[in-house]
Amino acid sequence: MSTDYSDFEFERRFLVRELPGTLRDAPSLIVQSYYLSDGGYALRVRAQANGVEAGLDARSDPRDVLDAHRDQIDFAAVTVKGPSAGGTRYEAERQLDPLVGVELVRRGGARVLKTRYAVWLGADGWSIDVFGGANDPLIVAECERSGPVTELQIPEFCVTEITDDRRFSNESLAVRPFGEWAVDHARELAESGPQFRDDFGENQRLPPAER
Repeated sequence: MSTDYSDFEFERRFLVRELPGTLRDAPSLIVQSYYLSDGGYALRVRAQANGVEAGLDARSDPRDVLDAHRDQIDFAAVTVKGPSAGGTRYEAERQLDPLVGVELVRRGGARVLKTRYAVWLGADGWSIDVFGGANDPLIVAECERSGPVTELQIPEFCVTEITDDRRFSNESLAVRPFGEWAVDHARELAESGPQFRDDFGENQRLPPAER
């Protein structure tokens, strides 16, 4: 019997220090609220404006940005997530009317603000999130597939793997932003060095020429 993966997401995630300018293409503005974030379980409402580059920085306020671009929001969804284990996570999503999604994000929850860039690197499509507001200057690259992410070609700008580091989950960033612990993490990374999981098969590194 085949395995039904329809309600699961499979991804690997990596910290990025600097995203090459040539990859800042196909932007999507994302403002999302977490109505629940506890022990890896999350209830999220997302409002998204595809093709919008909002120029986010540390001063950007999620509600102000959402209000400024509300007429450009063309996608919204409510999503339920379970805890991540080894790059696998339960996820069930239902699309919402964009106007309803905007109001839900505006009216409640702990918010996260980011620009997502969609790029093709090596053999995979990647999503690269550049965060604004209290999570600036965090950048996270993720590769998501319909099944386990094995034998991955990792772009050279990925600094270290954060697949199962719950601190970097969006729901955690909503309640404890990166700006509050970025210095401590930089110290931790300097002491431990980069870490890349080897239990998903052989990793390859993509050099700049192959981006």
